[in-house]
Amino acid sequence: MDPFVFQNPTKLIFGKGQNEALVNEVKSYGNNVLLVYGGGSIKRNGLYDLVVSKLKEAGVNITELAGVEPNPRLTTVHKGIELCHQHQIDLVLAVGGGSVIDASKAIVVGAKYDGDIWDVITKKAEPTEALPLGAVLTLAATGSEMNSGSVVTNWEINEKLGWSHPLAFPKFSILDPKNTISVPTDQTVYGIVDMMSHVIEAYFHKADHTPLQDRIMESILLTVMETAPRLLEDLENENLREIILYCGTMALNGITQMGLRGDWATHNMEHAVSAVYDIPHAGGLAILFPHWLHHTLNERISRHVQLATRVLGVDPAGKTEEEVALEGIEKLSAFWTSLGAPNRLADYDIDRSQVERMADLASNRGVFGNFKPLTKEDVTEILTAAL
Repeated sequence: MDPFVFQNPTKLIFGKGQNEALVNEVKSYGNNVLLVYGGGSIKRNGLYDLVVSKLKEAGVNITELAGVEPNPRLTTVHKGIELCHQHQIDLVLAVGGGSVIDASKAIVVGAKYDGDIWDVITKKAEPTEALPLGAVLTLAATGSEMNSGSVVTNWEINEKLGWSHPLAFPKFSILDPKNTISVPTDQTVYGIVDMMSHVIEAYFHKADHTPLQDRIMESILLTVMETAPRLLEDLENENLREIILYCGTMALNGITQMGLRGDWATHNMEHAVSAVYDIPHAGGLAILFPHWLHHTLNERISRHVQLATRVLGVDPAGKTEEEVALEGIEKLSAFWTSLGAPNRLADYDIDRSQVERMADLASNRGVFGNFKPLTKEDVTEILTAAL
């Protein structure tokens, strides 16, 4: 395996009844809190009232930023930064899913940076401090609650970029499965696809001697695949919600990537697609990942075979490595489709008219991908196959 340093400073407050921890956590950071949330689901399910009551119990002043988009936009981040300046914010509290937390990460860093946060996102500037960030998670999906990564869309130039910085780690994250019970079927499916995609991105690496890392990743995937169909039949089952919630966090808190570098090209391609069409991130991943797997068959096919046999239940008896790998890809796509995920770009009314533009956006910083580096031509081929 590769040499590595691991440090995750986020305090994870996990389990049933953990919403009660919010009062004591907030008290540690000052008097002025910026409450960041999305389109209003937390008001419909009662979580907004609960959070506000806990903040009032903590004796803090509340400023609100509502309306964070599913693909959070730079303009919304700018609004949050301005509110931090205007109200002398001491703590940003993100209440929502990965998009809300991603936007909040940019806000806390941008509030302490003397310039445009887009400079940090595009790696033109290095921040030196940030406001503290807390999170109350409402959707099992991105893992943003326990990592330093974030994705922000600059809609004016159609760029959707992932970025990370140690300053963006949440100080604490509260994960109470009760907060996820009201998540509808489609968002539950997208979350499942997203967390599985995070694991598969890491699984396709070129490091040797990683049996423990591989087994950790396989166990997450198997647990998700075992639990997901049951959850979709019983969306209000708090025990199943709790299992999926923990899987989403473990999929991208750094545990799976110790000593290895995953690929991450599929995420980069999807960012290009949703920068043009503003589709759900996980919907794009469900479509693109099987085609990326097809495209990379000749790049250390043993990884494809291992995924197929250990996770996807392919019997290798009497089959070539390629046959095993192809059957695994079909089984993965079929599983996601069985949950209700899309499997063609046409499902979002995407045709070949914007393929070149999306390929340009994906490759505008050069060749990318750690397992198999992709050029613009590779991206074009994958996108075309996914139509």
